Amino acid sequence: MQTIPSVLKETTKNNPELAAIVDNGITTSYRDLQNQVLQIAAAFKAKGLSKGDKFAIWAPNCAEWIVTALAGQTLGGVLVTLNTRYKGSEAADIIRRSHCKLLLTVDGFLGLDYPAMLEGEDLPDLKETLILRDKEGNDGFQNLLNFADAPLSEDALDEIGPDDVSDIIFTSGTTGLPKGAVTHHGQNISVFDVFTKAINMQQGDRYLVVNPFFHSFGYKAGWLSCIIRAATIYPLGVFDPGEVLRRIEEDKITVMPGAPTIFQTMMDHPDFEKRDLSSLRLATTGATVIPVDLIRKMHEVIGIDYVYSAYGLTETCGVVSLCQKGDDFETIATTVGRALPETEVIMVDEDGNQVAAGEEGEIWVRGFNTMQGYLDAPEDTARTITPEGWLKTGDVGTMDDKGYLRITDRKKDMIIVGGFNAYPAEIEKWLMQHPDVIEAAVIGMADERLGEVPQAFILARTPEIDTEALIGWTKERISNFKVPRKITVLEELPRNASGKIQKFLLEKM
Repeated sequence: MQTIPSVLKETTKNNPELAAIVDNGITTSYRDLQNQVLQIAAAFKAKGLSKGDKFAIWAPNCAEWIVTALAGQTLGGVLVTLNTRYKGSEAADIIRRSHCKLLLTVDGFLGLDYPAMLEGEDLPDLKETLILRDKEGNDGFQNLLNFADAPLSEDALDEIGPDDVSDIIFTSGTTGLPKGAVTHHGQNISVFDVFTKAINMQQGDRYLVVNPFFHSFGYKAGWLSCIIRAATIYPLGVFDPGEVLRRIEEDKITVMPGAPTIFQTMMDHPDFEKRDLSSLRLATTGATVIPVDLIRKMHEVIGIDYVYSAYGLTETCGVVSLCQKGDDFETIATTVGRALPETEVIMVDEDGNQVAAGEEGEIWVRGFNTMQGYLDAPEDTARTITPEGWLKTGDVGTMDDKGYLRITDRKKDMIIVGGFNAYPAEIEKWLMQHPDVIEAAVIGMADERLGEVPQAFILARTPEIDTEALIGWTKERISNFKVPRKITVLEELPRNASGKIQKFLLEKM
């Protein structure tokens, strides 16, 4: 069992001249990456970051994100990731609750000034905010490289072990505020060693990381997997299908993961026929439902040799199951494969009893991929992980007699807005902070472009409440994908005998 920094050290020793990251026209070899990591680790140490301290990154996919994450982890620091779509109040809530000491961020991404968004927020543990890139062209990253007189000694790597916490990724849930899933170095290395072997990722692969680094898909199944397999990381800050097509051709990309819509959007783009995509060898995707025809097109039209579908959640380091080499189009499209090797997956009924093959039940997972628990939330952890070590995913599915898993229903109440997960309970909590809102209930409503979007029903203190102004108020406080597109004022919310809101009746409205 290893740590994330020790894997980088080993990969660098065996492949010093191999390109580790290609970003913004700059190629960084594995030797240079290791040197930068040790130099910035020394800077962080001088700024007071030590083993067990939390540090946050609020930035788009870029080389600096990877270097600073590895530098903090080299000191035994714990990485906390922040969604680039967060508003200041959402980011501040996570920085505050995780007691982050340092914040690494950018100024000017998509016109946003992240540091300014945090002004006025109470962040008692945050000692310093470091700007990695800004709109004026100042190179805060280079200043950080020059900050310490000498790089950290590699002996520091011996001070952290596989059972030390590597990261905390916050995931929204049915109870409201996001919860921080805590995972260790050793388990993340084990999961993605097994995962990358299963999909046959190879030394020298060129991996275009479209998925955001703040998520397990972009961080762990993305750049961390590249370091484990000695592949080259090509970060992409913003998804644009034309840019993706150009990068695949010009950089001869061999590996690219993404949601099914990413591959469909590529094929629909006017440049699709003009680009040579023959280098693309491997793709991973995942969703509750993938059209069989899309998997066929990914093979036959785009020309990808191997397509794997997978299923995971933040609480399992990002992976529960994946398809196998040689699975047919139908299997890849309609299932999410079999349990990650050396882990267990079962379906259980309401009483926690395992159901027979083919019968529907809640998906439970046990193995080295399950999180250590939620940060400072023992009750939530106890509700999610049983005394026997089973993690309750909240997702519903079936498993056939060969062990292939189908997802039939998603986490209760979750709304998927253009690929982003929005949880009604979290949106409801924000709405109820408005002085004129007594109570709120949020459901999903169909949307032609995004699949579905949030819609809210409220009880108001005054019948004259301006719902458009309330939508604007919400927009200032939470990410755009969580903002209700429509708010309806009711005199009362429909409830059952025990007082619980009956959302199925709201859906009928």
